[in-house]
Amino acid sequence: PRLLPHTLRAMASIGPSKRSPTEFLSQVTGRPVVVKLNTGVDYKGVLACLDGYMNIAMEQTEEYVNGQLKNKYGDAFIRGNNVLYISTLGAKKR
Repeated sequence: PRLLPHTLRAMASIGPSKRSPTEFLSQVTGRPVVVKLNTGVDYKGVLACLDGYMNIAMEQTEEYVNGQLKNKYGDAFIRGNNVLYISTLGAKKR
């Protein structure tokens, strides 16, 4: 599949690594992620699947605006051209 420039931005969230964007995305499927949109809105949930256009299906999704929880959705579908990056939900640093 063809990798789009915004797919490469997803790699920034995984730090120094030899993994390709495709490997990263296949490894995080089924795991908790944060999807940041171009508008600044964050969606946190479980990455169910995505396609070559970065269209994303998520489960157990929560919408955050300016860091505040605004909505909870069972399933959410996000059009790929709105995605700024995808990041894994890591443990919070103390």
